[in-house]
Amino acid sequence: MVKLVAQEISFRSDVSVELVRSSASDSDVLFAARVSTQGEQTLGSAQDTSLDASRSKGLINYLMRDRHGSPFEHNSMTFYVQAPIFVFREFMRHRIASYNEESGRYRELNPVFYVPGPERNLVQVGKAGAYDFLPGTAEQTDLVSAEVRAVCTEAFGSYQRMLDAGVAREVARIVLPVTIYSSMYVTMNARALMNFVSLRTKSEGSRFPSFPQREIEMVAEQMEAFWAGLMPLTHEAFNENGRVAP
Repeated sequence: MVKLVAQEISFRSDVSVELVRSSASDSDVLFAARVSTQGEQTLGSAQDTSLDASRSKGLINYLMRDRHGSPFEHNSMTFYVQAPIFVFREFMRHRIASYNEESGRYRELNPVFYVPGPERNLVQVGKAGAYDFLPGTAEQTDLVSAEVRAVCTEAFGSYQRMLDAGVAREVARIVLPVTIYSSMYVTMNARALMNFVSLRTKSEGSRFPSFPQREIEMVAEQMEAFWAGLMPLTHEAFNENGRVAP
């Protein structure tokens, strides 16, 4: 039996999001909305990628304000996300997207684990649904870092020993904690993304306050930044109308 080479364990305190491909613009919203009154006359604008959507800013705002949501669905964005598994388990509660994640059954997982950075708030106060998170003490920060590193190092050692002994990957992986990094592609339209962002970010301008876990909020912030660049008028209307998904 070939002995596997032990991999060096690494720790990260960030997440990464890449926009892989997109077909998304403010003009996509306009031609979809206008078909209700103009029918086949909208075919030209649907195929015109140079359409100046800024002249129809009011229509986009109207659709957002009155929650006419379907015109915001005629677009697509695919992201590649690297984050700890516990983030993906929250992410996949949003069933209005398409997902493909790397598999611990088919590949040996990389020894990369998440550990909260020193800026991560550690103390939870308040009641369910309205928690506040406050900075921890230096001692708490050191304790979290030390415990996470120790547990992850031991768990990955167990994983490697089972693989070395010929145990199947799908069995060996059961000892790994959810702080291990995974990666996935996620594809969604702007309406779905607005739903995700409205629930997974905390913003002063939100009509309905949300209290997301910081790690998934880090993902949502990066996805929102990409979307804002692609559909600036839609993003502006989203903010102006209380960050509510139409």
